[in-house]
Amino acid sequence: QVQLVESGGGLVQAGDSLRLSCAASESTFSRYAMAWFRQAPGKEREFVAAISGSGGSTIYTNSVKGRFTISRDNAKNTVYLQMNSLKPEDTAVYYCAARRYTVTSLFRSDYDYWGQGTQVTVSS
Repeated sequence: QVQLVESGGGLVQAGDSLRLSCAASESTFSRYAMAWFRQAPGKEREFVAAISGSGGSTIYTNSVKGRFTISRDNAKNTVYLQMNSLKPEDTAVYYCAARRYTVTSLFRSDYDYWGQGTQVTVSS
């Protein structure tokens, strides 16, 4: 069982930046592709970004391309989401997820473990 703990959320103004972190309990962290999803009030949980086990491959949803960057440090068992030029529509609870394969996926059902989420609120 992999435990994931997110941190770094908060209240910011439009145009500001935040960096989310997700620490994993799993020592074989590099065997897991990792992803960030988000869920706004009244909406479905949606894919944001994913990174392969080695960190060599990343994918993003179109609305965050050029603004968000996903990265990982396998020595620290941690994945990050650097969010720049934040917009009010980025407001959501952000969830970290782990997949028992090294290859990325944008499908929620492909991820096996989830964190508890961290709130990001962007004011206009």
